[in-house]
Amino acid sequence: MNDLKQKIEMAFDSIDINIPEDNRMIINISKDGVISILSYLKNAGYEHLALISCVDLINENEFELVYIVSAYMKRDDEFHDREKQNIIIKTRISRKKTRFMTVINIFENAEPYEREIYELFGINFQGHPRLKPLFLEIEYEMPPFRKNFDTRKFVDDMFGNIPEIEGH
Repeated sequence: MNDLKQKIEMAFDSIDINIPEDNRMIINISKDGVISILSYLKNAGYEHLALISCVDLINENEFELVYIVSAYMKRDDEFHDREKQNIIIKTRISRKKTRFMTVINIFENAEPYEREIYELFGINFQGHPRLKPLFLEIEYEMPPFRKNFDTRKFVDDMFGNIPEIEGH
């Protein structure tokens, strides 16, 4: 894993890499470098996008996008060290400018993850072919996974006017 770390550090400027465990590498990179680092890692054999997630850092007025990539097993009977590694790429974007580039052209399976993040956090993935609801059946004033989403107000608005059934 240290060889990969050195290669990445030589290839990219302004990157922070930590290896907290033998099988995990965490890469913090600016939003402008995400497409390049994902392409680099895919070309280096980390062709499996396992997850894209989002963290609302409301006190810092940012979102953190988290991409996890790994390598597929090459043989059924052997599990190599590289295939045990998870590489976590993190970047931050402003909560005010909730736009980011899609990574579908690198990892096709990014499509539902980006739709989910769009729907639940409101991040617009530019270039995504169909950013439309994936899970939710109704529209919300604010995406419901944002930390400033008022759950109590939503429940009161949605269910507060339901009359009680007498006798129960």
